[in-house]
Amino acid sequence: MTSSSMKIEVHHPTEDQKNPEKWCVLLGEDVFKKFICQGNPTVHKVFGDGSLFSPLLFGKFFDPSDAFPLWEFESDILLSHLRSTGQTTVDWLQTDQAYVLKAELPGGVGKNQVQVLVENGKIVEISGQWKQIKESMKKDWRSGHWWEFGYVRRLELPEDADWRKMEVFLSHDILVEIRIPKNPSGTDASHGNSAAA
Repeated sequence: MTSSSMKIEVHHPTEDQKNPEKWCVLLGEDVFKKFICQGNPTVHKVFGDGSLFSPLLFGKFFDPSDAFPLWEFESDILLSHLRSTGQTTVDWLQTDQAYVLKAELPGGVGKNQVQVLVENGKIVEISGQWKQIKESMKKDWRSGHWWEFGYVRRLELPEDADWRKMEVFLSHDILVEIRIPKNPSGTDASHGNSAAA
């Protein structure tokens, strides 16, 4: 990474730390259409065409709080409609050694607030707040209408992903890069045991 990038800590919550109400309110297509039509420029930066957090990133509506098997698809195919018009800065790929995701965070919406966590060794979650909650609410923004306060993209990890060695970097306070090494064939990352055993 370049000298202008910083490493972001990847959180691995234990069972005691998990919030069972987090992302429990699904973002439906009709609700999203009403929300995006409000004309708020920040909302368009966060959820507009080409954003990693847009429910329409993959060509049809898909709730970003629901896990998506990103690396099962070629980015050239899923993002072709956005790339042809230069509307996206999202890209993912895999090499022999790793899975990589690169994306631009929504500009001017608390870029330093981004959090990355791995849930059960199976899902990587990228989230952050774009609007502060009033102190009187005392509720975790992720357990209600989360899109009114923050953004999320949950992605299924491939079976051979070594989530324990995942690294996340933030460049220029806006470009995030997630690198997830692949396990040597025959090992199970969730238990650290050989699959043949």
